[in-house]
Amino acid sequence: MAVSLQIGELLKSKGLINEKQLGIAIAKQKVTGQLLGEILINLGFILAKEFSQAIAEQFEIEFIDLDNWAIEEAALKMVPKHIAKKAVFLPLEVNDGILTIGIINPSNIVAVDAVTSLTSNPPRIYMVDAASFHDHFEKAYYFVEDRVPQRIDAMIHEIVAMNGPLPGHIYAELTDLIVMDGIRLKATDIHITPTNAGINIFNRIDGVLQYRHYIPKVVHNGIASRIKILAELDIAEQRLPQDGSFSFDFIDSKYEIRVSTISTIHGENIVLRLLYGTGALMKLETLGMYPEDVLAVKALIQKTYGIILVSGPTGSGKTTTLFAALRELNILERNVITVEDPVEYRMSFVKQTQVNEKTGYTFAVASRNFMRQDPDVMLLGEIRDKDTANIAIRASFTGHLVFSTLHTSDAVTAIPRLLDLGVDHYPISSSLMAVLAQRLVRKICSHCREEYTLDEEELAFFRSAGYNSLTTASRGKGCPKCYQTGYAGRMLICEIFVINDVIREMIFAGASSIALYNAALENGMVPLKADGIRKAAEGLTTLQEVLRVAG
Repeated sequence: MAVSLQIGELLKSKGLINEKQLGIAIAKQKVTGQLLGEILINLGFILAKEFSQAIAEQFEIEFIDLDNWAIEEAALKMVPKHIAKKAVFLPLEVNDGILTIGIINPSNIVAVDAVTSLTSNPPRIYMVDAASFHDHFEKAYYFVEDRVPQRIDAMIHEIVAMNGPLPGHIYAELTDLIVMDGIRLKATDIHITPTNAGINIFNRIDGVLQYRHYIPKVVHNGIASRIKILAELDIAEQRLPQDGSFSFDFIDSKYEIRVSTISTIHGENIVLRLLYGTGALMKLETLGMYPEDVLAVKALIQKTYGIILVSGPTGSGKTTTLFAALRELNILERNVITVEDPVEYRMSFVKQTQVNEKTGYTFAVASRNFMRQDPDVMLLGEIRDKDTANIAIRASFTGHLVFSTLHTSDAVTAIPRLLDLGVDHYPISSSLMAVLAQRLVRKICSHCREEYTLDEEELAFFRSAGYNSLTTASRGKGCPKCYQTGYAGRMLICEIFVINDVIREMIFAGASSIALYNAALENGMVPLKADGIRKAAEGLTTLQEVLRVAG
């Protein structure tokens, strides 16, 4: 217990938890016997990465985020899996015979001894969080032992060499390998695109399509049928679009995969969206917002009523931002209830529900019944129609704080979008507090970052944005850790449209989008593109990436 209290006091001293949260965790510990840190993480009072960072600082060990680290195959091959598993460490990279490892226990002497015995050199040590460790450990060793890209290439050669009908197992095995390769690369989407002579396989990684494989056309119908059977679609229907989903079990994890098919001149084009289950919550400060933006959002979410919208295209991180905002609420004193499609993050003390179209449980139905649950805060995964929009507005009128998302190109166009859904000017002007529009841009890889001199076109662009003294910028050369892209991980660029009294009157009077935009600028809104250019000027991303995303 003494050690637990020491950990608790450490986390309190860093402002990561408060006395009330610590008391709840200790009360639960008396019943379950779990470690205090594990309880605090499970309750959502602290993130696993925050906890590990705090412990790392205490022991003066550098912390790294495994999600932004490419584990080297050479490092994994130096240490047999059973040794690394028993000693609880993960090989990360090797330089000049020195092995770098990740540990979850700062006092792990066994790992140091094991590596020293194997390599004749003491290792370089990083602290990692336990959740990421276990997830990456199994995947890293699996893909070293079972080389998926090579298996796909071998199967392609086998198919090319075959004469006559292909055995049935080919289609199932090749489909599984394509999905496994997408998971290996952390792809969000897999595109199976037929041509007149073959099939192109693309993966969307960090928001950008990357070419992966070219597969003989002879297997197209078999792969399409295999996917349709898994997703319970009509295998005979090849002319009309179809949508479905299935679960894919892989390395002790379950991945939900959404399937979309459309007919093209060369056959059915199939897109698989990979949903990686419930992710780890993030803080507003880690999303890429500047401190002034974080303060603005925190001020907004402390209101007791009104609507806050997050807008952007599919895959722009809207849900991540919403849940980062929810973390700032005192959920021990405010009843928070959500309806999502699907549930991407799990939070203790938050009542989370999931849309089920087959049973008729839609956003509108859920939202309508939320009012009987005595909510203080409601999160509606998306405003898709007039019914959901009106329910959100009605909830805000009756003293509830409502969070939701909307598909718009920027923050100001959320107003005409709501009008297009059939909502009147007065309810919008009376209930809407703010709209945060965002996009995700790729960050420059920290391992191959280099500084370069701007060319004339880039100089002119930065100068037009007010960066007159800027002559150099940063970019990634491309290295094995970032798969030669020059980028690793993503961050958001955003604009925050706060509705003040002047803008509220303009909305009620039916002002144009241009007039609202100019009023937002006068009220201090920094345009999304300008936010991106600032990040490019500071070397966080590149100008090319900002222009790709923000235009």
